[in-house]
Amino acid sequence: MIENNSILSKLDGLEARYEEVSTLITDPNVIADQSRYVKLTKEYKDLGDIMDARKRYIACLTTIAEAKDIIANESDADMRDMAREELSENETIQPRLEEEIKLLLVPKDPEDAKNVQMEIRAGTGGDEAALFAGDLFSMYKKYCDKKGWTLSITAVSEGAVGGFKEIDFAVSGDSVYGTLKYESGVHRVQRVPATETQGRMHTSAATVAVLPEADRFEVNINEGDIKWDTFRSSGAGGQNVNKVESGVRLRYPWRNPNTGEVEEILIECTETRDQPKNKERALSRLRTFIYDREHQKYIDDIANRRKSLVSTGDRSAKIRTYNFPQGRVTDHRIGFTTHDLQGFMNGEIQEMIDALTVAENAEKLKETEL
Repeated sequence: MIENNSILSKLDGLEARYEEVSTLITDPNVIADQSRYVKLTKEYKDLGDIMDARKRYIACLTTIAEAKDIIANESDADMRDMAREELSENETIQPRLEEEIKLLLVPKDPEDAKNVQMEIRAGTGGDEAALFAGDLFSMYKKYCDKKGWTLSITAVSEGAVGGFKEIDFAVSGDSVYGTLKYESGVHRVQRVPATETQGRMHTSAATVAVLPEADRFEVNINEGDIKWDTFRSSGAGGQNVNKVESGVRLRYPWRNPNTGEVEEILIECTETRDQPKNKERALSRLRTFIYDREHQKYIDDIANRRKSLVSTGDRSAKIRTYNFPQGRVTDHRIGFTTHDLQGFMNGEIQEMIDALTVAENAEKLKETEL
């Protein structure tokens, strides 16, 4: 009844894998191997979504074929009218289902489901750059609140007149990296700074880095090699300052796999009043740092192979301009502009992220020739 359908032929090839994975995730040996079990349960969920779409697609194609048969061969006028309605409805549904299936078949980045570690650093522009870094952090915090994600600050270096020279924070929730990965790069601002007495417009910049958080089993750390120091936190008053040694500093000797040389990694965490929590956050940042360094070549290879305009992995690329006098934000990778700058700075960034996601999916669809 349904012949020569290229989409169905691709889906049929995945059905056997779905059955295989559904058996594997109940195997005690697989469950005991935490790393493999986590990967397989993720694959099972992704394949389950595809199989559900396949079922709906087959039902749609079957209904279309049956309706055409009734219209061609049925003598009852009422039956033919009902068949025409069903045919019209399902011919409208068919292209939507095909688009949904094509996107489901696009190879997913295995990192997309992960939580992230983010860094915002003031770039060129002195005090104004630090103020802008503070504005960007506020924007992301409001966005995370809207998404119901958890944001925790791990390290802060405040600017002289406000904002941040640098702020590091973790974000956890559903598909955080897949959503925020497009934010990596240089963000440029054009405005009259609060620090400017002559009313002249300045151009400043801040750099955003979004790193997928490394799972414990992905990075091997010999905790016996870590040297820990504790110290009293310093910062704004009223936050347990200079009373308890809650701040932690770790030093870890790491062998660079590219050069073979041993480098010392230094990480500080002062955010909470609880020393064990600060230790846990410092360890998480250490895992992510090592994971990022060891996988950068892999990330670069993918970026070079795909030549994606959207997520190049190049953190030095200027990706976006925030023009305050004209009230607009422009993403240079896809030429997308919004004129609601105020809303954007209040965390209304989903429309921009959606446009970037659509652009990247379009590139992926070209590659897979779907």
